[in-house]
Amino acid sequence: MRFDKILLIFFSFCGLCFLLVPFSFIILYAFSPNEKTFDFPIAEYTTKWFSIIVARSDVWNAVSLSFTVAFFATLLALIIGTMTSIAVSRYKFFGRENFSLLLILPIALPGIITGIALRSSITILEIPFSTFTIVLGHATFTIVVIYNNVIARLRRLHPNCLEASYDLGANIFQAFFFVLLPQMYSALFAGAMLAFALSFDEIIVTTFTAGQQTTLPIWMLDQLIRPRQKPITNVVAIFIILFTIIPIIYSFRILNKHA
Repeated sequence: MRFDKILLIFFSFCGLCFLLVPFSFIILYAFSPNEKTFDFPIAEYTTKWFSIIVARSDVWNAVSLSFTVAFFATLLALIIGTMTSIAVSRYKFFGRENFSLLLILPIALPGIITGIALRSSITILEIPFSTFTIVLGHATFTIVVIYNNVIARLRRLHPNCLEASYDLGANIFQAFFFVLLPQMYSALFAGAMLAFALSFDEIIVTTFTAGQQTTLPIWMLDQLIRPRQKPITNVVAIFIILFTIIPIIYSFRILNKHA
C-alpha cells in the first residue's frame, strides 16, 4: 500500500476519533456514582440514575417543551422557507438578487445579537414571553435552513416542469403536490431534520425569548452550573443520542438513494 494512502487513512481515523471520543465520556459518566463531580477514572459504576430519572418531572417537562418548540418552529420554517424558495426561484421581483443575503442574516449574525433584537421586538409589540415567543425566535434561524435546501433542489429541476403539468390540465395545487413536492421531498426532509436539531439544542436565542419556561438545553446548563445529581444530565444525553440516531440514519439513506 502506498505511503500517502496509509497517511490519509490514518488521519481520517484520527478525525473520526476526534469527533466521536467525547461522546464516549457522556456514556461513561452516566454510570458514575458521584453526583457532584466527574472524576476519572471512575472507581465504581452504578445504574441508579436510569431509575431516578423516571421520577424527575422537571426532566420530562423540559424534554416535552423542547420537542414542542422544535416541532412548531420546524413546521413554521417549512411553510415559510418552502414558499419563499419557490417565489425566489420562479419569479422576478425587485431586490430578488439580494434576497438570499438578507435571509441568512439571522443565522449568520452571533446568536446574542439575534436574541437581543428579538427580545426588543417582542417587548415593543407587548407580546407575553411564552412558548409562542420561543417558537418565533427559533423560526428566525431555521427558515434559512429550509430555504437553502429547497432552493438548491429547485435550481436542479427543469424550469418548465410546472408549465408542462399546467398544459396537461393540472391546477396550481395539483402541480405543487403531484409534481413539485415529490421532487423536493428529500431536500425538505433533510432541511426539516437539521432545523429540528438546531431548534432542539438552541440556548442563546431561547434565553432571550423565554419567560419562565425551561427548555432541555437550559435545564442541562442549570444542572451543570449547580451540580445536583450531575450524571442525570448524561443519562438524558444518552436518550437524546439514541432518539436522534434513528432519523439521521433514515435521512442518510434517503439522501443516498436520491443522489
